[in-house]
Amino acid sequence: MKMGKNAVMTVSRRSALAAALLLAPAGAAFADPIQDFYTGKTINIIVSTGPGNIFDSTARLLAKHMPRFIPGSPSIVARNMTGAGHMRATQFMFTQAPRDGTYLGIVNNGIPLEQLVNGPSVRFDVRKFNWIGSAGLSNLLTMAWHTTGVKTIEDVKTREVIAGATGVSSNGFLYANVMNVLFGTKFKIVSGYGTSAEADLAMERGEVSARAGFSLSAVQLEHPDWIRDKKVNVLFQTGLKREASLPDVPLMHELARTNEHREALMLLSASVGLGRPFFMPPDVPADRVAAMRRAFDATMADPEFLKEAELVNLDIRYMSGARLSELVNSIVDAPEAVAEKVRSAYGREAGAPP
Repeated sequence: MKMGKNAVMTVSRRSALAAALLLAPAGAAFADPIQDFYTGKTINIIVSTGPGNIFDSTARLLAKHMPRFIPGSPSIVARNMTGAGHMRATQFMFTQAPRDGTYLGIVNNGIPLEQLVNGPSVRFDVRKFNWIGSAGLSNLLTMAWHTTGVKTIEDVKTREVIAGATGVSSNGFLYANVMNVLFGTKFKIVSGYGTSAEADLAMERGEVSARAGFSLSAVQLEHPDWIRDKKVNVLFQTGLKREASLPDVPLMHELARTNEHREALMLLSASVGLGRPFFMPPDVPADRVAAMRRAFDATMADPEFLKEAELVNLDIRYMSGARLSELVNSIVDAPEAVAEKVRSAYGREAGAPP
């Protein structure tokens, strides 16, 4: 049987293509765009806190182990960007960070609440961030230094107690101020400290007497002697259930005397559930966001990562990016009636200066 000229050319082309595929490097026919993009790249993690605290330590441990799980194995570098109670880093991630998949952020979990109350310096929408996952979850503690003699929140209703904070958007300001607004306590808040470490040192030196909104995991990592040696008296904890190691310390919302206050305090407590949240800027290509979520999930389950975290006393309690995103949205999209109660707890009106 004779083949026509066109048929012969078609067969020849097919043979040439098959030969080219056989001679091509393995995998060349199935290029991975994620691997191609991240090969040789550096990913920056913007950390809204100073060096050495639990957010910074988590970011740096992640930077060490996560590259193994990202196609192309890019390097990861953690960079501290402090200021304005975590607002500076958050706004950088929203307005200036490249949206190509080379930037991650980790900020204080109270940032969605700041948006809810329409803080005057808010120029971002946390719902537009791409939430990657959370590496930690523990209750926030409000505590007084042992030499003050302040042992319960009732003591702060009868005497002035100076509390240190890093800004009006920080937990150090928020939880002390909530007590003043709703419960009539007499916290005098000094919010000019550049980093949490500076505020901590101020309490140890006696410049201030209290610290608010300090996670149990952070205390155990940064100041293990505080609770162990009874250097602090924990006045209350913020979260949805009491920590197993602090069964006798009341939750913040348990202190409420009205249903109105309880609703506001429950929403404030929900933000604690965000833990230590990682995210990417808005508008990052969806395939790169998905790749980063997979890498984050794999890192959180990695035996080497978990072993090193345990060695440095870093508490890891994983939450997926999808769940984290749901929680963020539920806070920002809370019913207006509840939002107004939270604004009252913050001690400000919608959009009004703090």
